[in-house]
Amino acid sequence: MKVLVTGGTGFIGPKVVHALRAQGREVRALVRHPERATQLAAWGAELVRGDVTDPASLRAAVDGCTHIVHLVAILKGSPSDFHRVMTQGTAQLIAAAKDARVERFVLMSALGTSETTKDTVPYFGAKWAMEQETARSGLEYTIFRPSFVFGRDGGALPLFIKQVRYSPVVTVIGSGLQRIQPIWVEDVAEYFSRGVDHPQAANRTFEIGGPDVVTWNELYLKIAKVLGKRRKLVHIPTALARTGAKLTQWAPGAPLTTDQIAMIEAGDNAASRSDAVDTFQLPLVSLEEQIRRSA
Repeated sequence: MKVLVTGGTGFIGPKVVHALRAQGREVRALVRHPERATQLAAWGAELVRGDVTDPASLRAAVDGCTHIVHLVAILKGSPSDFHRVMTQGTAQLIAAAKDARVERFVLMSALGTSETTKDTVPYFGAKWAMEQETARSGLEYTIFRPSFVFGRDGGALPLFIKQVRYSPVVTVIGSGLQRIQPIWVEDVAEYFSRGVDHPQAANRTFEIGGPDVVTWNELYLKIAKVLGKRRKLVHIPTALARTGAKLTQWAPGAPLTTDQIAMIEAGDNAASRSDAVDTFQLPLVSLEEQIRRSA
């Protein structure tokens, strides 16, 4: 088995590469800048330069690989950017995979992706298109839809912790009653590393989250408890938050975009079924422990 991983230098990608290598899998990582992937190389991954928007580089990257883990996505950009990188990039990767007779294609989608939400924001639209392209490809596939992915060195949790640690008043968008199910990044990586060849994962879509489901209000209060802080929650109307995001979303390090606010407004972000837990039987890191590890 040789697994091609796309998006290996992002927040989640290195953990997936590490998990695959820990299982003794051969890994090839598609990277745009090999000089930024020295850690992957140190773990024994083969680096190949390329980009999902470049079909020729995809064909070269897929050649000789038996499995693919596709992680590439963007969070900001114009609708055409989402189409080019996510929708079209996935279609081009699948075409290369079919030519190479890849045995299984494992896709990272996102919890909240559905036919109902696909027109909410370009991100959900692109994720839905990626799922549809994968399911109708004729390739054996596994699709994972993670809830919010937390980790100590990326994602949103460090920002939330900083917010609670240094501000006596914590702002929460909207009512704060929408539910989320944060999952630890290494647990996500373990799902993917096992999903490449788990017999019961073939041609299935799994919603994955951590062991705890909380509201946004409860999340901030749990962070405060772990930090030993007493914090007051102040709720910001979504319309006001959206106006603020319009002014700042393109600035480097901007905390939120209008699309991300719309995704929060879309409703709960918790798994609706337990098939991932039942199929993979993974021990999952509790939310309180996720916070402790990141604090």
